[in-house]
Amino acid sequence: MAVDVPGLVEQAREGKPRAVARLISLVEGASPQLREVMAALAPLTGNAYVVGLTGSPGVGKSTSTSALVTAYRKAGKRVGVLAVDPSSPFSGGALLGDRVRMSEHASDPGVYIRSMATRGHLGGLAWAAPQAIRVLDAAGCDVILVETVGVGQSEVEIASQADTSVVLLAPGMGDGIQAAKAGILEIGDVYVVNKADRDGADATARELNHMLGLGEARGPGDWRPPIVKTVAARGEGVDEVVEALEKHYAWMQERGVLAERRRARAAREVETIAVTALRERIGDLRGDRRLDALAERIVDGALDPYTAADELVAGLTGE
Repeated sequence: MAVDVPGLVEQAREGKPRAVARLISLVEGASPQLREVMAALAPLTGNAYVVGLTGSPGVGKSTSTSALVTAYRKAGKRVGVLAVDPSSPFSGGALLGDRVRMSEHASDPGVYIRSMATRGHLGGLAWAAPQAIRVLDAAGCDVILVETVGVGQSEVEIASQADTSVVLLAPGMGDGIQAAKAGILEIGDVYVVNKADRDGADATARELNHMLGLGEARGPGDWRPPIVKTVAARGEGVDEVVEALEKHYAWMQERGVLAERRRARAAREVETIAVTALRERIGDLRGDRRLDALAERIVDGALDPYTAADELVAGLTGE
């Protein structure tokens, strides 16, 4: 059944949560009308500040996200939250843990919270996250908080989707700094040591500061990621996190970094869509005589796989 996309977009702009939910569902379900949705949203995007929150399981990402929502709402900003949950092994849907923990904001018309399942997508995000961000942006959110699943050293995709990446750690986690050493340490714009009322918080902050000092050389005026200690469950230190985010946003605007990051994000999105389309076309060739003929020549030693792939791509693209 066809959906009235212009009507849905207009309702989303008016802040109607059911319209926003329907648009994101069209995105997640890869609806045949997805292209129409994205075309309608395109002129309405580019205004929201996208903040990604990532870190190992148990560091308090959901609690920190909820505390940031409270802080931004006090400042009068409309807030969208994409909470990426692990997928259920049975239904494939999100387990909804994050949405339950942020239930205090459920009745606030200035807050939209959506749980999204990874559905096996690696990197700590759902595959539909970039388009869902566009929906929330077009719906008039001033700030979009994207909370990843609990991640390790290699699951750092959030850095390619957010304007600012916040990495959370907690004392006593054992592998908190280990996770930061490879991958996560390189993507943070702001570091938060949560649960700072626990023993070892100061030591965690010192070690993290030392490791940042050993990182890549920074010139005058370059951004040095701040380290903020919080107790998110009590709202302590959250204002300092917001202040750090505002400083980073201002620095990015001043240096042209914000526009550069958003261009890179758009380029990656286009590349992903194009590669997916090519992959689908190649998948349609299973059993096709062209693919079988190339495979036979490889087996006979008359052709190598790279040359065969070049010929296949040329045939698909008409080059």
